[in-house]
Amino acid sequence: MSETGWAIALHGGAGVMRRETMDAAREAEVRAGLAAALAAGREVLDAGGSSLDAVQATVCSLEDNPCFNAGHGSVMTSDGTFELEAAIMRGSDLAAGGVINVSHIRNPVSLARYILDHSEHVVFAGAGAERYAAGAGFELISSGYFETEMRRAQFNATRASGAVTLDHDGKRYGTVGAVARDRAGSLAAATSTGGLNNKAPGRVGDSGIIGGGTYANDKSCAVSATGRGEAFMRMTVARDIAAMIEYGGVALADAVERKVMTELPVINGRGGVIALTRTGAPVLQFNTPGMYRAAQCEGEAAQVAVFAL
Repeated sequence: MSETGWAIALHGGAGVMRRETMDAAREAEVRAGLAAALAAGREVLDAGGSSLDAVQATVCSLEDNPCFNAGHGSVMTSDGTFELEAAIMRGSDLAAGGVINVSHIRNPVSLARYILDHSEHVVFAGAGAERYAAGAGFELISSGYFETEMRRAQFNATRASGAVTLDHDGKRYGTVGAVARDRAGSLAAATSTGGLNNKAPGRVGDSGIIGGGTYANDKSCAVSATGRGEAFMRMTVARDIAAMIEYGGVALADAVERKVMTELPVINGRGGVIALTRTGAPVLQFNTPGMYRAAQCEGEAAQVAVFAL
């Protein structure tokens, strides 16, 4: 991939995805969704737009697609309710916004962006986040918007077993995210998720936590993670990758490799990371058999993938 110009990468979850077990129609549907989300961000960057606008557009596309565990198509808590999380961060000035456990916001990443732009605070949660959103003019929708027939069936099956699973079948880490670099060389990252299937109400993952699953700093890199949030928070994955680059002079690929392939497995951390610096191509790394992902650099063809290469 190109070393200069704009660049973008996205993920839609990581886990046990293998060619021999994935239905061809499902794979085609997911690939189409990844390509559409990539196109949404690419159009912003190709028109000279900011990396922040690009990651928001990309994640909104993924939130709107029921293939992914974010926005429409999110998984449910053990009460059969929805609690969504998202965060967004701009690398030029470390401005950030996040929302946790919202149930009536169509696109949580857009509320996170509004917080970044307009609030002196960084993260809002639950009813307070929704009250803030309503005051800002956001439409509060019925939580039924997030439900799909597939997710309801998966929830019923999981609840019957008493398990708490990552995404619908315990084999996929259903978070979406994007990182981007614009033509000015500025970085941004955004992440969004519906959380764990059958999770305890009130449980918080890493997606809405700055430094856990989302981070961007023009001095180092932009990072979005997907995986079991507890492990990614405990290891402050996104911030640690940036710190290795900024303070230790570690190359992006080496920093990601160390965190994802060496350190996370020590505490049984499973999932993946997408990351990008002000120069060079994105790095997409995962310690699972597959990760829904896509990337593109200016002047080059888009790359969309599901399985390990």
